[in-house]
Amino acid sequence: MAIAERKFPACVQGFESISRFWDVKHNVSAAKILPGEFYVTNSGEMITTVLGSCISACIRDTKYGFGGMNHFMLPGCNTNHTGNWSSAASLETRFGVAAMENLINEVLKLGGRKSNFEVKLFGGGDIMSMKSVSIGNRNIQFAMDFVSEEGLQIAAKDLGGPDPRKVMYFPATGKVLVKRLKSVQTAAIAAEETRYSSNFEEKSTGGSIELFD
Repeated sequence: MAIAERKFPACVQGFESISRFWDVKHNVSAAKILPGEFYVTNSGEMITTVLGSCISACIRDTKYGFGGMNHFMLPGCNTNHTGNWSSAASLETRFGVAAMENLINEVLKLGGRKSNFEVKLFGGGDIMSMKSVSIGNRNIQFAMDFVSEEGLQIAAKDLGGPDPRKVMYFPATGKVLVKRLKSVQTAAIAAEETRYSSNFEEKSTGGSIELFD
């Protein structure tokens, strides 16, 4: 496709700051999200991110074909769970709730309905640890508990293990491409996630999955 023919669709209001590019391989406008970000689209775009210990939830309305993805990590090492996400006292749980609820609420604002939701979870790799606690496992447990307590079903997941992942999500169809990254990239991703987690410490005082090479 000639560059002149590449037409980026208008993004959903409020997401203008998210980096977008043209993915030549899939011939589609794509949004790249970083730790702490999320993105929703109703324009047939792809959403992509790279995950180490972090989690991405991919949520879409299957009837209308729009949805989004988040990218989050629970900062800190508190593993306690109050049994009520809305009243949880810890910073890390509040942040996880915000990451999930913000994504859900934006899909609802587009006209989605929870009864139509399809949820897929990715990430939580065991690539970094803190005080002997597996950050990836904590993130996985939080995400799965949150989805369950919201009364939603997990349609597909690719969680845990030793490798970071690149995830490409197509909300219009629900298709997900997952690429396991090589060990040489693990250290760089772990370092970035460590910086991301440290920032919070300073502030606080189903369906098929296609694997590709």
